[in-house]
Amino acid sequence: MTAATYQYVDLPDAQVVTTRALLTARENITDTVAARAMMCIHGNAGFGKTLAVNTCLRELEDARGEEVCRVTFRARPTARAVRYELFTALGLPGEAPRHPSEFDRLLKTALAERPRTFLVDEAQWLNGEAFEYFRYLWDEPSTQLAIVFVGGAGCHTVLRREPMLSSRVFIWQQFARLTPQEVQDVIPLFHPVWAEAAPEDIVFADQHAAHGNFRAWAQLTAHIRTALARTGRPKVDEELLRWAFSRLA
Repeated sequence: MTAATYQYVDLPDAQVVTTRALLTARENITDTVAARAMMCIHGNAGFGKTLAVNTCLRELEDARGEEVCRVTFRARPTARAVRYELFTALGLPGEAPRHPSEFDRLLKTALAERPRTFLVDEAQWLNGEAFEYFRYLWDEPSTQLAIVFVGGAGCHTVLRREPMLSSRVFIWQQFARLTPQEVQDVIPLFHPVWAEAAPEDIVFADQHAAHGNFRAWAQLTAHIRTALARTGRPKVDEELLRWAFSRLA
């Protein structure tokens, strides 16, 4: 996948790299969609959750024609707000119903038409009421629904507090930092500026700035590109790294 799809910064020539977490997510998402089940992918910010999930779901869209509806929450939504987000994501015609019972019938009818997968991003913003509404729709026998919740650690915490929903989660996956070995394996593939970098410079960059966090690696890479362009140097060195670190402090 090319840089145009990379989500953190505008980073030409960046590539999506196949980490162990992404491979595991691909398998878990494929199994969840096949089972029309629910799963939760959680972990701290910058570990590549959303990118990995979107990559895997795009593969299912392209290879199998899976219909994926993406919804994202930036504040704690009520069940009413969830209804409106789903109405919009499904592209339903006309005006949204005003009465909850009518709204619920409309959504359940739409979700029974054909199989769909919902990606619910930033799920750490969901409260018990919102999670319960997703469970309510998923439990409806006529709906053909798979749901992938993606969020920070708070997502896992809130889900675990909701036993009715938690007991229905098919797969849990936690994203963590890249290990030092993974950094050495995947960062040279992530962007050309690291392809010719000395292994000790990659270790230095990870220990002092990136710390196994993909978002931090993307930010650092953007600054290194700038430094290389301005200095005309052929590759990364410690001086350029220290200059980039100063921008991240």
